[in-house]
Amino acid sequence: MSSKRKVVVIGAGPAGYVCGIRLAQLGNDVTVVEKQYWGGTCLNVGCIPSKALIAAGSLLDKIRHADAMGITTKGVDLDIHKLVEWKQGVVGKLTSGVSGLLKQNGAKVVNGAAKIVDKNTVKVSGGSDGDVTLQCDDIVIATGSEVINIPGFTCDEKDVWSSTGALSPTEIPGHLLVIGGGYIGLELGMMYRKLGSEVTILEGTPGALPGQERDCVKVIERSMKKMGIKLITETFAQGWEAKGKKKIVTAKTKKGEEKIECDQILSTVGRKPYSADLGLENVGLTVTKQGFLEVDKQMRTKVPNIYAVGDIAGQPMLAHKGSHEGLVAAAVISGKNEEYDARCVPAVIFTSPEMSSVGLTEEQCKEKGLNYKTGQFPFAASGRAMSLMETDGFVKIIGDAETDEVLGVHMVGPEVTELIAEAALAIEMGATVEDIARTIHAHPTLPEAMMEAAEAVHGMVVHIYQKPKK
Repeated sequence: MSSKRKVVVIGAGPAGYVCGIRLAQLGNDVTVVEKQYWGGTCLNVGCIPSKALIAAGSLLDKIRHADAMGITTKGVDLDIHKLVEWKQGVVGKLTSGVSGLLKQNGAKVVNGAAKIVDKNTVKVSGGSDGDVTLQCDDIVIATGSEVINIPGFTCDEKDVWSSTGALSPTEIPGHLLVIGGGYIGLELGMMYRKLGSEVTILEGTPGALPGQERDCVKVIERSMKKMGIKLITETFAQGWEAKGKKKIVTAKTKKGEEKIECDQILSTVGRKPYSADLGLENVGLTVTKQGFLEVDKQMRTKVPNIYAVGDIAGQPMLAHKGSHEGLVAAAVISGKNEEYDARCVPAVIFTSPEMSSVGLTEEQCKEKGLNYKTGQFPFAASGRAMSLMETDGFVKIIGDAETDEVLGVHMVGPEVTELIAEAALAIEMGATVEDIARTIHAHPTLPEAMMEAAEAVHGMVVHIYQKPKK
């Protein structure tokens, strides 16, 4: 393999642009093609704008409850147009930075829709750069994912929002009906509740956040109830009709058909990999039933010089996992002996309280027949959490009962989307529970809960009473 490769990266989301930058840093001739969003869904209409609005909702909620600290406020108003403008400013800074970073590192950028002609040729059309034919040694497919539309609820971003429409409102709906109780539905539903909407969430499974650690989910469900959010489980939206300015949604529930009146519908039933019109058939590539391209540990498809990274390369469909895959593919293309061998991928959910998870759940440990032990520490016993008036939740650590190796860490509570990094590092490096317990954590801080949970695994926690294990 020559030291310098000519590479075309299709897609400039977190997987594609990271791959493009690293390829350029390693001395390759790189062209990154993007047809719509520099920075992808995440930076433009996903992770970044949603977290900006969620932060605004949380700040507004804190202001409303500040009287417990002796802080009384009057006349607090929300200017939704200014909020959206601020959010868009955050997005603009980041997205303009993506194309800038690519160029600064020596990568070329091309606007338009890419189509693979053969394993060494990509045609780009319909963009501001006109029709372009690119010859290359390697192709990296990083096309991301798109919204799933369910029958009767096509997202037109007017009557029926996807997350895209929900992140650019012109007004706060009186009653928001959310279809889907996964992390996107809960994040946005709780955000709108804090901004003033009445919120109803329909979920097809028996509980919110299917697939997540149930002990953590129970805390989220209690919080939703406390906030006044109505969660209706084992329920499926069938269709809707307009009634003046209102919308009447027909839902199939455990008790039969139900009509729910609302002002706005938000559909958050999931996303699917984007592979339409890519020309995959021209190189003999086909996607799985779930829409993914199969890849090996070096991110290669069955065509040796064509790679796939990010959402199209399989679960979990998370930005940080895609970025890591992009780095792996760039290294492999550059002749380095690299492969995707991450032991764990952290998941973060910006609900209220926040939730995060990495490694195995208890259910997965049981399925694998592992001998494990757990330790848990509540934020109600954390001095720092008390000072923040955010004491709901806990840190839970799962350790191997024989080797003491950390198998999984699950958290729900204040700032746990930040705290999970320590847990991910522990699992990635093969740390033991004792390693965490022996690490001196600064006081008073939230991460102390991680140290205390580790001590709890061994029955030696200090700041709560732990009944001796028999």
